[in-house]
Amino acid sequence: MQNVYIAGASSGSGKAAVILGFMEMLYAVNRRIGFFRPMVATGPLDDNLISLIRDRYDLPFPPEMLYGCTATVARRLIGGGQYDEFLKLIMDKYKRLEDECDLVVVSGTDFRGLVPSLEFDFNADLANNLGCALVVVVRGFGRRPSEAVQALQLAHESMRNRGGDVLACVINGVAPEYLDQVRERARALMPAQERVYVLPEQPMLRMSTVGEIGQALGAKCLHGAGDALNQVVTSYKVADMEVQDFLNHVEDGCLIITAGDRSDLILASLAADASSFYPRVAGLLLTGGQSPAPSVQRLLGGLERTKLSLLSVKTDTFQASLNVNRIEPTILPGDGRKIASALGVFESNVDVDELRERISVRHSERITPLMFEYQLIRRAKSIPRRIVLPEGGDERVLRAAEILQLRRVADLTVLGNPERIARRCADLGLKLDRVRIIDPATSLNRERYARVYYELRKHKGISEQMARDVLMDVSYFGTLMVYCGDADGMVSGANHTTQHTIRPAFETIRTMPGTKQVSSVFFMCMPDRVLVYGDCAINPNPDAAQLADIAISSAATAAAFGLTPLIAMLSYSTGSSGKGEDVDRVREAVRIVRERRPDLRIDGPMQYDAAVDASVAASKMPESTVAGHATVFIFPDLNTGNNIYKAVQRCSGAVAIGSILQGLKKPVNDLSRGCTVTDIVNTVAITAIQAQIEVRAAAKSEAQIE
Repeated sequence: MQNVYIAGASSGSGKAAVILGFMEMLYAVNRRIGFFRPMVATGPLDDNLISLIRDRYDLPFPPEMLYGCTATVARRLIGGGQYDEFLKLIMDKYKRLEDECDLVVVSGTDFRGLVPSLEFDFNADLANNLGCALVVVVRGFGRRPSEAVQALQLAHESMRNRGGDVLACVINGVAPEYLDQVRERARALMPAQERVYVLPEQPMLRMSTVGEIGQALGAKCLHGAGDALNQVVTSYKVADMEVQDFLNHVEDGCLIITAGDRSDLILASLAADASSFYPRVAGLLLTGGQSPAPSVQRLLGGLERTKLSLLSVKTDTFQASLNVNRIEPTILPGDGRKIASALGVFESNVDVDELRERISVRHSERITPLMFEYQLIRRAKSIPRRIVLPEGGDERVLRAAEILQLRRVADLTVLGNPERIARRCADLGLKLDRVRIIDPATSLNRERYARVYYELRKHKGISEQMARDVLMDVSYFGTLMVYCGDADGMVSGANHTTQHTIRPAFETIRTMPGTKQVSSVFFMCMPDRVLVYGDCAINPNPDAAQLADIAISSAATAAAFGLTPLIAMLSYSTGSSGKGEDVDRVREAVRIVRERRPDLRIDGPMQYDAAVDASVAASKMPESTVAGHATVFIFPDLNTGNNIYKAVQRCSGAVAIGSILQGLKKPVNDLSRGCTVTDIVNTVAITAIQAQIEVRAAAKSEAQIE
């Protein structure tokens, strides 16, 4: 097993996106991953890449362990003829981190003039001394095929001549029209035992956000923090003219640079951004250290809906413009759009399974929330399914839809008024180019769905007009899309109750053959493992047969998502110590499961501590192979299950994904009304995987019939 050293062959290679892809890939295989920067500008807290990786992957190491030295120290040692001492300093800090990790990803030095004497060959030297496999990242941006391939050849020869152990090469940011040509020529150039990957240009990654510009300039944010800082800047405009002339130069996504006392231009920029007749302004950079007039500041304070940021710098307008022009795009922690875009490009163009095998990472039982989420995304992407999101008016749904689109997780349909959604996306700076928007009120399919619903429910007294009316409800419209085969699954509940979300599915999709009970589970992502809790959302007081059904369905769900089902049937007593109707009901459920599914490992009744703690299990249920090691927890009633999952979530910091419905013929899943964007992304991925499983099961059934 080798650690990995990722080196850019020049400045502007887009190395950060490749590093992010490697970290995502390796972190998902259950290893204790470290990240190391040989040199930083001033310190680890000011280094964007360290902050991004440490924040996203929750690295358990202090920032001081993640870098070798500062540029000041490097210049002093190298300038004093102490190059070997410089290498030893880096190696010493690296080895301390390596001792705490199973694998370390190293980010090679940048080419930004911090230490001019450090050239590309330094990365090969350092990788060799650290015992790392090299990944070489070559800039493809703005290069023709011959130029990109020549740059690859030069970088590869340089690494080889220095004795580098090259694992792979990446040509990053190739124009779409040159992709096939570059791939063919690059692969012909590389030795058979080495891999070369060609990543297409992703415009978003080549542009700075307002937040990146503000950080690079040390700007003060006067207004519009948070998501507004993630607006991508496509160009910048220096404004020093009359308003009527200035407005003719506004472009979509532009950063306006103007003096801080130009209240007229500030107000004109705000008006242009709010107007449907003018392009969207990304932000304003106010120069000269001047703040807007108090009356303008008061106006800004009342603009609750604007997504426009105002930054202030002390330099004059000319110098500020030069400084902005020198900024190199990066990826800041919390910039979900850029992170999703980078991962989407990497995962779509790199054979991660083969690459991971080449790095020879061993698997372990440790599964963190991010690992589990990564595996969900990967599985969902393997066979994209069509998922409908009925709640197109919710900002969280739109933000999740963009991330899902960027990472190519599923083929999405969002329900709602297309014009309103387009305006909302413009306000939020979102692009849903590959997402289908359908308005149930005007859809040509509404009449067809109404006829289907009428035939299914006319025995309940539903009239044809009532069926047409009910199809105005987005939950019913989305569910009928699934029932009629126009979508493979549905995710809703951000703005609707559980009952509102699942009732249409109960009325139309109904349960799978052999399943009497629709139930639900939550995936509870603990710091080092994932547990399954059921049922915490659907069945108030299940009897013994229903509990058995819930247990069998939950075990199947756990197995479908890569978890070994060890089922604990929970109660207020453990083993044979307790008596009473409630505990007898759980005991009977265990008997039914063992009779119906003797292959499943199940035990109970048992208390939660005996199910989860091996030391408690050793005293209370010493003969049990489930107690102390349970992965699937079945609660005796909804009151217990719902309260326990919320208590564990809040007190332990666990990530709760769900509720995930099980037992339906086609997947429909319910969100909490307090859900986050990440919750929606994960639930869509799970729904897509359920749809994949349903398709495979249907194909297998048809094959058996034939």
